[in-house]
Amino acid sequence: MKEILKIKFVDHYEGFDPEKNFFRDLLSVKYDLQLSEQPEILIYTSFGRSHVNFRCLKIYWTGENRRPNFNQCDFAFTFDEHSPDRKNYRLPLYAHYPHAYGLGDLSCITNRKINEAEADKIRLQKTKFCNMVVSNPKRDKKCEEFFYKLSKYQKVDSGGRYLNNIGSPVLNKLDFIKDYKFTMCFENSSYPGYTTEKIIEPMFVRSIPVYWGNPNIANEFNPESFVNLHDFATVDDALQRVIEIDQNDELYNRMISAPCFHDDSVPPYLTNDAILARFVEIIDGRKNYIPVAGTWRYYPEYVIAKLKDASVTVLKNLNLRIL
Repeated sequence: MKEILKIKFVDHYEGFDPEKNFFRDLLSVKYDLQLSEQPEILIYTSFGRSHVNFRCLKIYWTGENRRPNFNQCDFAFTFDEHSPDRKNYRLPLYAHYPHAYGLGDLSCITNRKINEAEADKIRLQKTKFCNMVVSNPKRDKKCEEFFYKLSKYQKVDSGGRYLNNIGSPVLNKLDFIKDYKFTMCFENSSYPGYTTEKIIEPMFVRSIPVYWGNPNIANEFNPESFVNLHDFATVDDALQRVIEIDQNDELYNRMISAPCFHDDSVPPYLTNDAILARFVEIIDGRKNYIPVAGTWRYYPEYVIAKLKDASVTVLKNLNLRIL
């Protein structure tokens, strides 16, 4: 019989389903999970301040380029490297995405060796040149620069809300990008370790990623499987590399045949088993911890959060009166 564990999810993005998500499905392997208003474990992220109202053990995770505040949380799963005190576990957003697409885990992009004939067939199915699917305009200008410069060589189809040039945003991202030889994968910002889903989505459908964002991306991904702008002195140098690959069928075939990860193996700390093991270690040891919410360090954080909430309420009320 599985141990009953009372949990709660707060401060997540719009559309987050507490009944069906990566963390719940992962933890359900070990525990009989019960959503509760008096949780033993709180899992929260960056889209609100409700977490300050809870006094249990708190686990922070983020899909944004943000650092954990250990005056508010006990443990964190973020883009940052494992911390020496083991409070932070490196869990980049891309590790969640096979689950989001119903593909299981990151092993879905391993063990996909193909021969030359199969590579030829895949390349010939790529009837279009390059695409990007971006919706957030609040991003580094490098994306826009590369988009316009590459478009001078051949049209780059933009299927998101940002710089859209195909009429309207696409409904199914993978279905859209599968016909393209290349996919621009630019993060919103650049920071060591900050790797979202953008690089693995084209890998799912064997479109070569043209990547910018995490300067350490090659620590986890095989550099022979994508174009890494961080390898080039200038944007123009990276553009020339894309053009070279586009015009060389043998080189293109070699890249779409290359393993996505080093040694064709998921980094050991990003397997679902390893992620679950760290959660279990934290959860099963919870009685040995004094939650940060029960210490003096937490009180200033609580007061600041409440003052911010009060300020937002006052501003909303003033706005309503003016209207």
